Formats: sequence, C-alpha cells, structure tokens
Amino acid sequence: MKLTLSNISKSYGDKTVLKDISYTFTPGVYGLLGANGTGKTTLMNIICDLLKPSSGDILLDGTLKPNKFNQYIGFLPQDFSYYPSFSGQDFLLYMASLKGMKSKIAKKECDIFLRLVNLDNVAKKPISSYSGGMKRRLGIAQTLLNDPKILVLDEPTVGLDPKERIKFRNIISDLSTDKIVLLSTHIVSDVEAIAKEILILKDGNFIQHGSSQELLSIIKNQVWEIDVNERLVHTYYHNYSVVNEKIESGYRTLRIISPESPTESAKRVEPNLEDLYLYYFREELPS
Repeated sequence: MKLTLSNISKSYGDKTVLKDISYTFTPGVYGLLGANGTGKTTLMNIICDLLKPSSGDILLDGTLKPNKFNQYIGFLPQDFSYYPSFSGQDFLLYMASLKGMKSKIAKKECDIFLRLVNLDNVAKKPISSYSGGMKRRLGIAQTLLNDPKILVLDEPTVGLDPKERIKFRNIISDLSTDKIVLLSTHIVSDVEAIAKEILILKDGNFIQHGSSQELLSIIKNQVWEIDVNERLVHTYYHNYSVVNEKIESGYRTLRIISPESPTESAKRVEPNLEDLYLYYFREELPS
C-alpha cells in the first residue's frame, strides 16, 4: 500500500501554509515534527479529506482518492471532541455506526479496543467523569475501529503519563506492520523510539526526512556540554545555540550545538532527536 502526496499546497489568502509537498508513505510509522504554526495540522486535515488543498493531489496505490477513501483513515485530531453524557462504550459504538460497521462487529471491536487502552473497567461511565488522559486513550481507541489502513494521529500522547505513553508506542509499533501511521507530536522521544522515518516540516515543506540515525548525523560531533559560571551564562546564549540548561549549585551545565568547541573544557556528547528539533526550531520557541 502506498499513500502519495503530489505537490500539495495550501494558502489562506496571501498566507501560504504548505508549499508543493510531495512524499510517498508505505506501511510503518512516520514522525512529523515541526513548531506550532508550521502546517502540521493543516497537512493532516488535508490527508484526512477534512480540508481541500489549494493545489495538488492525494493518491492511494497510484489512484486518485478512491470512493469511500475515508474508510481507509483512522484520525485522532489534536482537539478531540466527544459527547460528555455518552459513556465510553456508547461513544465508540456511535463512532462505529458513523463508519458503517455492522452492530455485532462494532460491539466486538469496541470491547477489544476499550480493553486495549485500559478503559474496559470504566466503559459504562460517562466521558465527563474521565481524566484528560482517559479521554485521550478513548480517542486512540476510536481511530482503530473498522481496521483503517492509514492512521493519522495529531498529538496523540498529550495528557498521557509516561507509562501510558510507553504502552501507546508499543501499540502503534505493533499496528505499523501493515498500516501507514503518521504521528505528529512535540514529545520527540515518542517518534524517536518507533518511527522508521521522521519528517521535519518548516517553512511549508519537508526540509529534512530520514531515519532517526540519518537525521542525527546532521549534527554529529556538534553537540557539547560545558559547565559555566552563572555570571557568564548570558554570554553563551548570545554567542551559541544553547538547547538545554541544567542548574547546579553555583554553576550551570549548558548543552550547546556548535560546529566548533565553545571552549577547551567543553565535552562532546552524542546528539539526540530533541537536539535536532531545537537546532531547527529554536527561533520559534518563547524566549
């Protein structure tokens, strides 16, 4: 199975959000990284046929969107809505009916996926009583109904605790053997662990893509740690790209990206995906 984006662009008036994006997805997990406002959600909405591109096409196995294309998609939006008076079970059955599932199959799948996301013990309680993490898990469950071949997940781990995030990653990793999974998140460790390819979206297009190791090679031998007197910290922020800071008693440990060693005492360290993210998007972060 192949999902192909062909020259996708999207503009709102004079503002261009996506610029001529082309890419082909095959089964596996793809991590989509980008700062707020870079067009991640716009791209996901276009893939899910919730938003029309200004130009370009989406093809499935070489054919323009076939009839009932939406049945191939399982979508979890960033702002996940629900009926608070529904129970978790009622909500999944309702979503199953919207997907055209037969009642007997829908009931079976709802039970399976409620158990998968650890909500089977509260399946009949109103969603209004659920915590934020529980609601997010319910959203993940509804994406899996009717065996979609393409999963589009926008910030799926928001509100999940570390244990829940690990379980989510394991679920997605298992599913990705025969599904295309596009995962957008600010928690880079979630994609670093399971993505076969990572796509970096900036200025309306994919500026880099590749495996985690391929992308980390971009900043190999350029990440340093240095212990700095507190009075000198601002000097390093002014002269270098500081991606992390750890406060110690009387000094601070700075993590710096630089092609040259900042000082003789700087220690070279192995880069990680968070370093790479900040390397590209530090200017978008609040000061």
